[in-house]
Parts: sequence; C-alpha cells; structure tokens
Amino acid sequence: MKKAIVIIPTYNERENIQNVVPILSDVFKKIPHWEMGILVVDDSSPDGTADVVRELQHKYKELFLLVNPNKSGLGGAYLKGMAEAFGPLGAEVVFEFDADLSHDPTKIPAFLEKIDAGYDMVIGSRYMKGGGIPDNWGLHRKFLSVLGNNIIRCVWTNFSIHDWTGGYRAFSKKVYEAILPEMQREIFTGYTFQIGFLHKAVQKKFKIAEVPFKFVDRTIGQSKLGADYIKNALLFVFHARYKEIVDHQIFKFAVVGGIGFMVNLIFLEIFHRFFHIEAGNAAALGAEVAIISNFIINNYWTFAAHKVTRATQMISKFVQFNVGSLGAVIIQKIVVGLGTKYTSDALRLEWFVLAVLIGMVVNYFVYSRLIWKTTTKK
Repeated sequence: MKKAIVIIPTYNERENIQNVVPILSDVFKKIPHWEMGILVVDDSSPDGTADVVRELQHKYKELFLLVNPNKSGLGGAYLKGMAEAFGPLGAEVVFEFDADLSHDPTKIPAFLEKIDAGYDMVIGSRYMKGGGIPDNWGLHRKFLSVLGNNIIRCVWTNFSIHDWTGGYRAFSKKVYEAILPEMQREIFTGYTFQIGFLHKAVQKKFKIAEVPFKFVDRTIGQSKLGADYIKNALLFVFHARYKEIVDHQIFKFAVVGGIGFMVNLIFLEIFHRFFHIEAGNAAALGAEVAIISNFIINNYWTFAAHKVTRATQMISKFVQFNVGSLGAVIIQKIVVGLGTKYTSDALRLEWFVLAVLIGMVVNYFVYSRLIWKTTTKK
C-alpha cells in the first residue's frame, strides 16, 4: 500500500491543531488504497502546540511530530518536513496543508485520484471553476490575492495554472528530489517557497493537475502573511522571468545576431571603402566574417552545454554552420548588390539592414531545424 503524509507546519496553532487532526483522521478512513499519516512540523511554538500534538499522539497513531529548535519559516518547515516524510517515514507522496483548515480536507481523496492517474503534482486551486475565496474578505485582500496571482500568470505567461500562490498541494517523491537542490536559497524560507517550488516544477515539465476548492478564512489565531510576503514574491517573480529570458536560447541567438550585425557592418565598410570591393561582394565577405564570429560565440555561450572543443569536431561543425549560413550570404549579396545597382551607386544602409533581417529569419530556421538540432543531440 502506498503511503502519503500530510505535512502541517505550525507556529502558535495550539487550538487549531486540536481541531484539524481528528478531521483529517476521519477523512483518511475514506481512502482505502493509501496509508495516510500526519506530520506536524512545529517551530517551537511558545503556546505549546507541540505538547498538544504529543497528547494527540496517544489516540492517533498516524500522527507524527517534528520540532524545529529554531523558527525556520514556512519554507524551512516544509523542507524539513519533506525530508522526514520522504525519508524515515517512507512516504511516496506528501501534502502541504494549513493547520487552520483553510484548505478543505475532504478534497484529499480527489488529489490522490490525480496522483493515481499519473500526475506528479496536484494543486488546490481557488481560481478555477468550483473554487473560491472567502466572501467576507475585505476588498483590498481580494484585490491583492486575485491581482497578485494574475500578475504571476501574466509575467510568466503561463495561464494553464490558475492558482500560483496557494499552499494546498500534493506531489511525489521524484518531484521533491528534482527540485530540492534549487530550494536552498534564503528567499525560499518564507512564503515565497510556495511560488518558487511550483515554478521549478513547471520548469522541469512535471505533469501537474489542479483540484478546485473553496478557501476558508481562519477563525482562530492570526494570519502570518505580511507586506514582506508580497514584496518578496513579486521580486522573485520578476527576477525569475528576467533570468528565464536572458538564459533562453532565442534571447542568446538574438544577442549573437546583434553582435554579428555589427561585425558584418564594420567589415562591409572596410572591404568596400578601403579595399574598393564591389558592394555585393563586400557584403558577402562581411557576412562571412560575422559567421565566424557567430559560430565561436554560439559554441561557447548560446550552446555552451553542448560546445565542441576538439579540433576535428570544431572544423566539422563550422563547415555545417557555414553551409547553413550560406543562404544569408547569398541573400545579402543579391539584396545589397541589386539595391545599390538600381537605386544608387553608393552603398545604402537600408539595403544592408533589409538583407540582414531576411538573413536572420533564414538562419534561425536553418539553425533550429538542422545545425542546433544535431548539436543538442550530440
């Protein structure tokens, strides 16, 4: 029988934990094909939350306790809980769950059905059909919650996930093991952990499903979300998006293309003005110098993970690169040559720019379908 552990991080949740454990235990009885457990990760709560859990353990054998000697924040508590759940407790799946019953415990079977269907991660969603947020929330809180979530969806251009900021989730051990090394940064110790963990799961292309649920506001205790959460979350979202763009091969291709443009223009001028080579031929020679420059930069930057270093490989790849770029050279010779011949004897920059733009489109098609394809499979 597969095992799933519901992790509940706590700090001063004495009254709430007395309510949530019996309710979860009743839900577990309706899940016959999974061995269920609860792991409370307490940040040494001054109100004695851990003592309450110890008392409850006499009645609920599926209840476990992990006490952090120092307050480690939501992300820190979850990471320690996951290490315990996937390690000594032998779980194959863990849940993230709030002690205040904001998360609907009756949805746990639906989460596990998705896991059984082959999904790696399941998200409880407030912002899809069947989900919802409390009616008694103030307008400002509703605004911040809905707006914040939609900002993330727009900045990351991922609209398939409806709820990026929620904390009701379940995922498998392989998701945890794949993402753990990237969650050790200080920014993930707090509530930004939720956004960051899901972002990493999406990046690694895990199979993710959503289950709608209606979020219920806590009735005991105070919410621990503050202004710092909003600030840190937005900083992380925009920084992560910036890094994705900068690290993307298309962005690097565009940068290399821009460098090649300048190299091409400079050498076109040198060949035409100082060596008095006809404009079309000067453009072709300038393009060849740019091709050499582009090949070197692409090899050591754009495709650094697959770069070739041996001389024989370098020559072979350069020949392939050159042949693939031949179309751009021919285009430049024809466009610049004909443009200057029939409109003016002087070399005109607009013909060169037009030729380069057409050549870049051709190059991208050739590189992505032929040159880069063979390189990434090397």
